[in-house]
Amino acid sequence: MPLTRRDFAKRSAVAGAGIALTGSAGVLATAPGAVGQELPEQGLPGPDGGVRGRAPGYGPLIDDPAGLLALPAGFTYKIITRTGVTTLETGESTPSNHDGTATFEGPRGTTLLVNNHELKGPRAKWPHPVPLADGLVYDPAAAGGCTVVEVSRDGTHVTERVGIAGTSTNCAGGRTPWGTWLTCEETEDKAGQNGMTKDHGYVFEVDPHDLRAARAPRPIKALGRYAHEAVVVDPRRGHLYLTEDADRPNGLLYRWTPPHDFEHGRGRLRTLADDAGVLAAFRCYDSGGRFVDDLSRATNTGTVYGVDWIEVRDRDARTTSVRKQFADGEITRARKLEGMWWADGGAYIVSSYAREESPVRHDGQVWFYDPRRRTLTLKVLLGINPDPDEDGAFDGPDNITVSPYGGLIIAEDGEGIQHLFGATDDGRTYPIARNDLNIGTADAPAYSEFTGPVFSPDGRTLYANIQEPGIMLAIRGPWRRQR
Repeated sequence: MPLTRRDFAKRSAVAGAGIALTGSAGVLATAPGAVGQELPEQGLPGPDGGVRGRAPGYGPLIDDPAGLLALPAGFTYKIITRTGVTTLETGESTPSNHDGTATFEGPRGTTLLVNNHELKGPRAKWPHPVPLADGLVYDPAAAGGCTVVEVSRDGTHVTERVGIAGTSTNCAGGRTPWGTWLTCEETEDKAGQNGMTKDHGYVFEVDPHDLRAARAPRPIKALGRYAHEAVVVDPRRGHLYLTEDADRPNGLLYRWTPPHDFEHGRGRLRTLADDAGVLAAFRCYDSGGRFVDDLSRATNTGTVYGVDWIEVRDRDARTTSVRKQFADGEITRARKLEGMWWADGGAYIVSSYAREESPVRHDGQVWFYDPRRRTLTLKVLLGINPDPDEDGAFDGPDNITVSPYGGLIIAEDGEGIQHLFGATDDGRTYPIARNDLNIGTADAPAYSEFTGPVFSPDGRTLYANIQEPGIMLAIRGPWRRQR
């Protein structure tokens, strides 16, 4: 039964400004304008006037003599794959434009990584597309897809093979509880557009342990056709949550509810009928029961919204994009709905930034959706970065993961300098890495975004990508609990 606006208003009044509605997730409340501030090494003052612990993180970043990755003292990195340098088992170059990534336990102590390649449009446009591996191709005209990278226990041996090919603009995705990867196409191209021979804008399942399961790729049309970004699975209820990175109008957050008799498992999603289950978009309202048209309206961390779900009329968007099928008063929108990660019994959800296309401007939000309470809570809010070319402040969060050492690890996809950075449970941020690879010129430097941060199954290695030209990195160091 939907949670009504009246129910939410009553519950908020009882809870006292939503304090009891924030759930078990840590409060990652970063005040606008406070992001990236230098924190004293001796710690921050506590409520009793004492010190409440040293500054978070691992200290300042040290310039890389190789000009690739700045890290704190004691940390090291290793290049796992690099477009134009490393090759697949079949001899072709590692595809370019690395994006969303997940890790899995592999055979004999190895780590398997499924790596998206965000390549949009026809293959001829790209020097290093995903190779058209026999039996793993959806649309031979498309350049994107995934590769599966296998790294030995000591990191000295790496192999790479195609996981799926002939898909387009494989941006993010999500790991499933049953050990597969859902790769998402961030496009709405139909057959005949941009050289495509099939419709695109779907989700596909890739099994890193058994590539035979991905033969004759079939889109999971029940999850809709739109500019997909990321997806997470609620392991208890079976719902899938999906973000849409789009504007004009701004994109939506979706929930797919499976048929009542459906059981999840390897390869089961691709057996669904195209109209199976219910795909719905979110609609938010505040504690007073007032409809919220756009998530950028929230200007204070700790803001809690109630959430209802409005069914999508035509999920395959035969004539009208899904997000355009709703009148403005029906659903809640947000610009740049990007990465997601399932943890703490709910979904962490990123809205990367908001500009003139949104009611209120910001440089990044992270929300937490609690499915049990049907509430959405603002955890991180990044104020406008006044000078993105100066190292210090962060902007444009994109892919995220929850760290085994506490808090979030966030990939920056903003203006100017690009970082991997952390956010602690009490709202402080700290740098983990900086991309020092200049792909511009000396006079006009440019730095590619970070993508796909994810820890190895044993928590010892943080994998992350530099999207252009396409570099997968393994970062190791003295990780410690961030409190």
